[in-house]
Amino acid sequence: MTDAALPSGIKHDELDAGIRPQDDLFRHVNGRWIERTDIPADKARYGSFLVLHEEAEQAVREIIEESQGAEPGTEARKVGDLYASFLNEERANLLGATPIAGQLVEVELISSVGAFLTTLGQLERQGVPGFLQLYVDNDPGDPERYLVFVEQGGIGLPDESYFREERFESVREAYRSHLERMLRLAQLDEPEVRAARVYELETEIAAAHWNNVETRDSEKTYNLYSWDDAVAEASADLDVWRDAMGVPTGAFDEIVLREPSFVQGLGALLTEDRLPAWKDWLAWQVVRGSAAYLSNDFVEANFDFYGRTLTGTPQMRERWKRGVSLVEGAMGEAVGHIYVERHFPPAAKVAMDDLVANLVEAYRQSITGLEWMGEETRAKALDKLAKFTPKIGFPVKWRDYSVLEISDDLVGNVRATAEFEFNRELGKIGKPLDRDEWFMTPQTINAYYNPGFNEIVFPAAILQYPFFDAERDAAANYGAIGAVIGHEIGHGFDDQGSKYDGDGRLTDWWTEADRAAFEERTTALIDQYDALVPEQLLTGRVDVAEAGDADGEGESEGNGEAHVNGDAHVNGALTIGENIGDLGGLAIAWKAYVLSLGGDVEAAPVIDGLTAAQRFFLSWAQAWQMKGRDEEVIRLLAIDPHSPNEFRCNQIVRNIDEFYASFGVTPDDALWLDPAERVTIW
Repeated sequence: MTDAALPSGIKHDELDAGIRPQDDLFRHVNGRWIERTDIPADKARYGSFLVLHEEAEQAVREIIEESQGAEPGTEARKVGDLYASFLNEERANLLGATPIAGQLVEVELISSVGAFLTTLGQLERQGVPGFLQLYVDNDPGDPERYLVFVEQGGIGLPDESYFREERFESVREAYRSHLERMLRLAQLDEPEVRAARVYELETEIAAAHWNNVETRDSEKTYNLYSWDDAVAEASADLDVWRDAMGVPTGAFDEIVLREPSFVQGLGALLTEDRLPAWKDWLAWQVVRGSAAYLSNDFVEANFDFYGRTLTGTPQMRERWKRGVSLVEGAMGEAVGHIYVERHFPPAAKVAMDDLVANLVEAYRQSITGLEWMGEETRAKALDKLAKFTPKIGFPVKWRDYSVLEISDDLVGNVRATAEFEFNRELGKIGKPLDRDEWFMTPQTINAYYNPGFNEIVFPAAILQYPFFDAERDAAANYGAIGAVIGHEIGHGFDDQGSKYDGDGRLTDWWTEADRAAFEERTTALIDQYDALVPEQLLTGRVDVAEAGDADGEGESEGNGEAHVNGDAHVNGALTIGENIGDLGGLAIAWKAYVLSLGGDVEAAPVIDGLTAAQRFFLSWAQAWQMKGRDEEVIRLLAIDPHSPNEFRCNQIVRNIDEFYASFGVTPDDALWLDPAERVTIW
């Protein structure tokens, strides 16, 4: 079949003739869908990624339900039994708060700061959230070894900004009420007094947090400490906390302390006079950590705040969907193995291999010809590119769940899976680096770049329409999955990824002049995004004080008054890494598409009245189809390193000359950006 005989991959009946692509590419392609589509009641946002997620969720459900009939003791049966334990709503309601009663008694018996740290460590091993979050990764300074990373935690709101910014005052009020409600459900005495103490303590904890721009900085957050030096930073006896977790001998001898000043601030709060507050805080962590697995009154109250108030979602997901999520999080690769056999055709991997090869070659040619980069830096950039490892579809070896024990006890299973993962992660310390490990399941609708491994990873589930379709014209594939591939490669050269070399080592491989030239361009991109406000926050007034009806009956509709203050703007510094990825990804995807044609784009056929370039950019816009609730848009502006989808689409094409040529964009059009202001990095 020739390219001319292939479908364009563009849904012509979806294009809105009343909105010109030169003015708003995003809404020209997605406007009709946005206008007619109601966000499902159990979602805060909806679009291309979530449509695919629903399809994968249903496929996984079928696999899990079949697993319930597998032989006892097999991996498949463990999957089925875990799911069955979650579906047993009657048992959960019968038990009420009983599953956490023992842990709450342990907390109540705490009589000193030392006893608090001991109890905290014991409970964290079972999955109770702590004030420090732990994970294992390879060492940026020595990428062939694993280390424990320690980062800030301890708060129940999405981000430290929620505790201090005026726009979130109503959320803080709702959070205080939520604390009291949950502690009352747990049958703790004086829930109002306890809730006030927890909130005050978390406010102090949040004051010590680094903001989310600082925590993106790979150099600032790479702080290698011996354990003794880390304890000295805290000025507290963290030895008892570590020992209570039962970590392997030597696992904490050397760690990465991502935010040292947070540990200092935390240590200053670990005083005997605050012990009542710490005990209440730990009781809250017990309740919060298990609320989704207890009786319906806990589940509903938990969703009322974290769903309705924070994201504007009026309705909880069906129980089977929540059960699927539990299994995915606990035993995702056990399900993924079967998912791949059923839903990932070998031809898709072959096509992706070709796409990746063309994207890498396009990057190689682009870097080779960069006018702003000197030869010394260029050679190292090309070396890094040559060392990229692509992973497509699924892992070459699957995770082993043989030691995980599953029963009919839901909360017990949640604790068992938490402990299994705790042991699996810390068990890496001292062992050779496992470069075959995946950090997403094959059924995940996403992709990632890992700087420490210098790898790009594309799970099977994302390799379908609107991102990829083997039966459509190549221009549409390059404009969608090609740009995704380019985006992930681009993360290796974004503001943080560019600090790692081809072996995954955090090192400065740039000349001073080249880094300055790079940052001149990234600063210009930050300035562009700082000026952007999501259209729905302009066309309707969004008052966070009204966000999330307590009874869940309504949604924020807006009253027509514009909401145009600084709070509604994109944070260009927070989103710069993803914006660089988008910009480089789309620009390089176009070059890769031209390469696939042998360099002669003029030879590409016109299909359905669209040139190859038009199909490329329209496919890009299709991939970003998205609609979100006002509360969710506001929440994401505060914490998400990704820009809103309308800007991931529109602002990127404003910087790409080929878009102007393909649609005849002129200075009179809304998407016009003066050539001197357009940013080109890669």
